[in-house]
Amino acid sequence: MKRILTGLLIFGLTIQSYAQITELPEIEIVGVNYKYLDAAGEVDVAEPVKMLQRRAATFDLKNSEYYQDEYDTYFISFFIPEGKILASYNKDGKLLRTAEKFKDIALPKAVAEAVAKRFPGWTIAEDVYLVNYHEAKGASKKYKLLLENGDKRMRVKTDEKGNFL
Repeated sequence: MKRILTGLLIFGLTIQSYAQITELPEIEIVGVNYKYLDAAGEVDVAEPVKMLQRRAATFDLKNSEYYQDEYDTYFISFFIPEGKILASYNKDGKLLRTAEKFKDIALPKAVAEAVAKRFPGWTIAEDVYLVNYHEAKGASKKYKLLLENGDKRMRVKTDEKGNFL
């Protein structure tokens, strides 16, 4: 038993002596479009919206097939079944503005509660989430909702906090 423990101890020490020391190249992480994510991103927004907004924010224009030195502005579209984003980038890859439209996504808690409080007995049949981002102005976000109560239908608009417009 003593020999086995001594053998394991020696084996464990010799394995560590053969470990390699590897130096990795430095990587620089640059958050070019963090202002867009701060302005357009929400905590209580549906996951498909977050995913597509992250894709637009992290799009690498300079390494894409669309990049050419002679253009100053590029318009790139991002699509998923739930919605789309039309994004405008400058030649350096900075996101200048977006127009976003998402249909039938999960509503934020504040919007759903505001509708239920103001329109009891009504159900939300359809919803459209619109975001317009501009580099200088920030983001404007609104929800267009179609409410139904039996045969009655009504359209309402709210912001992301549940305030009716």
